[in-house]
Amino acid sequence: MSTPTRHAVVADNVFDGITVRHNSAVLIEGQQIVGVATRRGLPEDLPVKEMPEGVWLAPGFIDVQVNGGGDLLFNNEPSPASIAGIAAAHRQFGTTSFLPTLITDTDEKMRDAIAAVQKAMKESPGVLGIHLEGPFLSKEKPGIHNPELIRAADVHHLSLLESLRGGTTVVTCAPECVSPNFIRKLVNGGVRVSLGHSMATYEETRRAIADGLTGFTHLFNAMRQLGSREPGPIAAALEAAGCWYGLIADGEHVSVPMLKLALRGAGSPMLITDAMPPVGGTKPSFTLYGNEITVEDGRCATKDGKLAGSALDMATAVCNCVRHLDVTLTEALTYASLSPARFLGLGDQLGRIAQGFRADLVAFEPDDVRVIGTWVAGEYAAAARA
Repeated sequence: MSTPTRHAVVADNVFDGITVRHNSAVLIEGQQIVGVATRRGLPEDLPVKEMPEGVWLAPGFIDVQVNGGGDLLFNNEPSPASIAGIAAAHRQFGTTSFLPTLITDTDEKMRDAIAAVQKAMKESPGVLGIHLEGPFLSKEKPGIHNPELIRAADVHHLSLLESLRGGTTVVTCAPECVSPNFIRKLVNGGVRVSLGHSMATYEETRRAIADGLTGFTHLFNAMRQLGSREPGPIAAALEAAGCWYGLIADGEHVSVPMLKLALRGAGSPMLITDAMPPVGGTKPSFTLYGNEITVEDGRCATKDGKLAGSALDMATAVCNCVRHLDVTLTEALTYASLSPARFLGLGDQLGRIAQGFRADLVAFEPDDVRVIGTWVAGEYAAAARA
């Protein structure tokens, strides 16, 4: 849908990423935000899109871990068309940018996925890069990943993992399963390294952080748990002010008390969905590694009950934070926007409604975070379910 080159979006409440501005207008020119002004005093000839009464505007949601959506799974179809379908499915729930996520697979599939993302980024500004979740993981904590595909990192993997151009690459690995030199080289090559599917000790995690690791993939899940004598990676994450940890706030992956604990940590929480094909789709099941995964009562699981990603969307994650974690709406919105933007090194471009930032916005009703529309790089699209 085409949008005037210079225009304004007006709403009763505009959360700019720091504060809430009332009766304000977001001024957009092309793909960029050029300012935020009061509703009054706008030029008479400026095209204005007025939001319904009570609707909020906020920075668009950023999801760094999206396996699928719209009945599509990135592992099963690593193509630009698949990425576009997944993006459209999640945009209905306020996600304006994301990382298509490939879980543990073959080197050939990894190359295909990186090539698909490289092409997709040219067509869609909402595709920020790629998240390669594995294959350098602990076989003691595989989760839904295929243990037969989990393997040690070889020399050639460095060039493969650093091959994406013009976007952000996140690599999830188990620090105890790779050399410290491997993490350091990835970081020096511009890759964001995250701990996940790991049995790392506290000391091993601290060493990985010293080598440049800054992320924790779905904190609490598929990693060594907190212990009185071996605190493991969770304790290291919660005390590391320079790290970000992803939280799946779906009521299935992590209990409410543990999520509240994470929010009190020194690090920066960020909401992720770890979403699978049913998000924004119509089918209650899908296949992964040839195995059927079914969604029942909002829970994605194998036939034997093992969790397999989630059926969570970002708008619901924000809503769950407000309803169950005793946080304000603005705090929850920050977990879904500015925090992941900063983790990706894009905190000066995304996650704020301010001059010079890309015009990625979400409009929603505040009571239940029901999305009514989004802007990606200044282009508006109404939510089909609005």
